[in-house]
Amino acid sequence: GWLPQHLAIARADGSLEGVMPLYLKSHSQGEYVFDHGWAEAFMRAGGRYYPKLQCSSPFSPVTGPRLLVAPGAEIGETRRALASAAVQAVEQLEVSSLHITFPLEEEWRTLGEMGFLLRLDQQFHWRNDGYRRFDDFLDALASRKRKAIRRERREALRNDITVEILTGADLREEHWDAFYQFYLDTGARKWGRPYLNRTFFSLLGQRLGDAVVLVMAKRNGRFIAGALNLKGRKTLYGRYWGALEHHPFLHFELCYYQAIDYAIAHGLETVEAGAQGPHKIARGYLPAPTFSAHWIAHPGLRDAIASYLQQERRLVRADMAALGQYGPFKQDGPSRDEP
Repeated sequence: GWLPQHLAIARADGSLEGVMPLYLKSHSQGEYVFDHGWAEAFMRAGGRYYPKLQCSSPFSPVTGPRLLVAPGAEIGETRRALASAAVQAVEQLEVSSLHITFPLEEEWRTLGEMGFLLRLDQQFHWRNDGYRRFDDFLDALASRKRKAIRRERREALRNDITVEILTGADLREEHWDAFYQFYLDTGARKWGRPYLNRTFFSLLGQRLGDAVVLVMAKRNGRFIAGALNLKGRKTLYGRYWGALEHHPFLHFELCYYQAIDYAIAHGLETVEAGAQGPHKIARGYLPAPTFSAHWIAHPGLRDAIASYLQQERRLVRADMAALGQYGPFKQDGPSRDEP
């Protein structure tokens, strides 16, 4: 369902000036910016929503550059040229739409100036305020929240549960065998159909092993739960979680507290714990904006989506402002800027 259609702008000597990762898609899976309602509405009205064009990093709800510019090239001009070429591709391929998901905010604003429809959403990120250890982070919290987290961490490991953190050469197939079962269980319960196959995880370990941070819980000699993270230069990205046994607060321990511990120990600035989840606020993860831009070919569908997105942006901003008031930090603690 992901057919590469990457765009490139080349100079006369053949060197690249700009690149846009682009895919022709026959579904809306693996994107984390949900347009299923748009597709259903268009198809019920007699239109054909798929295939569509998607500019993204597949399976990754991670903000980053989408309109890639070579060193020395003029940034604004190259970005606009790439976006214009992608719009032309919509017409040439006779597809319904173009979706640019999780771009940088400056790219998002440029696309808006070009007539793209702008969508705003939110995730929940933890920021490292120069902490040297986990207790430094706890000291920044209000007393009640600090006590709650300490209690949750104790409760999570009560039943003789131990935690192992695996990366690089420590990763073996037995770890991926166990984690894949966790992934299947969560996928079956949450989404109805797990999307990734077992081979994916082996390839991930082989090709990106040094970036993998796999947090595994063990009880009575066997792995019972795990959380998969990927490490960037400054950020730890939480991706998947699963468990075969239920233990109170184990999810919070593996996905949130162990991630914070790891980020502090390795000098990382941010933990991005993936899409959705207001429950993360009480664990120190505060609202952060995410962006997407959309080009809709059909005028009627375009007008309907434009009206919807105008209302949605207003509601997201209000929701972020409201949720930000419930953070666990002391009154002079971290705050977030609104987009």
